[in-house]
Amino acid sequence: MTTERRPDRAGLSVRTRITAAVALLVTVALAGAGLIVYWVENRAVTDAVQREVEQELDEFVALQRTGDFATVQDLLEGFLKRNVPDDDELLVGWIGDGRLVQFPKDALVEDPAFLEAVAPLVVDGGTTYLDTDRGDVRITAQPVTQGSQRGALLVATFLAEDRDELLQTMRTYALVAALSAILVTGTAAWVSGRLLRPLRTLRVAAEATSATDLSRRLPERGNDDITALTRTVNGMLDRLEHAFAGQRQFLDDAGHELRTPLTVLRGHLELLDVGSPQEVAETRALLLDEVDRMARLVGDLIVLAKSDRPDFLSPGPTDPSALLATVLSKASALGRRDWVLEASPGLPTEVVLDGQRITQALLALADNAVKHTAAGGRIAIGAAVVGATLRCWVHDDGAGVAPEDRERIFGRFGRAAVPPGDEGFGLGLSIVSAIAQAHGGTAYVDPHRAGPGARFVLDVPAVLPVVPPAPADASTDTATGAAAPKGAPWPTS
Repeated sequence: MTTERRPDRAGLSVRTRITAAVALLVTVALAGAGLIVYWVENRAVTDAVQREVEQELDEFVALQRTGDFATVQDLLEGFLKRNVPDDDELLVGWIGDGRLVQFPKDALVEDPAFLEAVAPLVVDGGTTYLDTDRGDVRITAQPVTQGSQRGALLVATFLAEDRDELLQTMRTYALVAALSAILVTGTAAWVSGRLLRPLRTLRVAAEATSATDLSRRLPERGNDDITALTRTVNGMLDRLEHAFAGQRQFLDDAGHELRTPLTVLRGHLELLDVGSPQEVAETRALLLDEVDRMARLVGDLIVLAKSDRPDFLSPGPTDPSALLATVLSKASALGRRDWVLEASPGLPTEVVLDGQRITQALLALADNAVKHTAAGGRIAIGAAVVGATLRCWVHDDGAGVAPEDRERIFGRFGRAAVPPGDEGFGLGLSIVSAIAQAHGGTAYVDPHRAGPGARFVLDVPAVLPVVPPAPADASTDTATGAAAPKGAPWPTS
């Protein structure tokens, strides 16, 4: 079953969407602010006009209360002479029969629409609005009665000037807001471009990454979230490159090592004389030996391939002293040597590790020591606690390891001096190193060990098993009454 590759999605880029979102938000915010400003300022203009009109009416009422005027006409004319209206204001006196006095002179009072609009107000008072060719006019009337005479003071306010000033202010605001929106949108596009540049570089790097080229890395600049993502991706590429390089090296080495036995098998089979029972028997024994060597090689390769898997280890509580005794007992069958146990008396009774894998590693080191020592040579197997580390070792009195070979021999198919009769493949020490690394430790040749031979060391973290809390009826200290500790603290990883 095959799956078709989905086509690349055509659409707006993230940068464009961010810029459009910022532009929309800024436009809505500035437009909303403009509407609020217009509403507030328009109310302010209305309130200012109202205050000016009320001031004129209050002055008119105050002048009426003085009683210095005999008639309504005298009152109105006296008020008009004493008050100077604003530029956008007109004061008109209405006398009972419809005669008008005004200040200043204005053609508005001759407009029939004006007379029709104010006719109801001169009796009851109030405010009305009149639409003229000079804009809206607000007309407020204050009736006055003196004896049998009636009249009214009319205050006409031309609103066009104040509203024009407000509209001019709003036009200025709109221009500034538009320029601000353009500036903010441009800044958002620039900033989003800079922020998303590492992501574009990441995409290009991911497209350029293949199984044959994992060397490309992203530049790390700054100390923000995207930089952290860049470091994470670079770390992932490092691990991938290391894994692919290890796999290629593994396949190359395995192919090289398997080529020889396969060539031997093919050559002998091609030259086999099936008519000679003796030659068939000899060839059969030789080919079975080569098959055994290939089986050992494949088994070692399988162990190395599994070393990176989570289920490679099965850790559990293990007694280091008992483990060393078992290893020594099994190792003594590898060769006639002077086997010595060097267990430290301070070893804990239990640590958490994979006892079978540690046994496998120590036996591999013991087998290696047997190959590099003569009959009767001394081989010591021991362990000790160093800080938070359980240190195991195998020490022989053979020829030792040259300083330039101490790291190389732990690589796959890495070998130093090959003793006579050694049919190994150079994978034993690499398996030991893989077991140590799977435990979070390391394997190495001790460079500071004095004396003959070589001391191969296996360091793994000493992890103590979790001890459950003591039950309520646990034994207590007779002097203090406190619960007696089950054991002294010990370093852990």
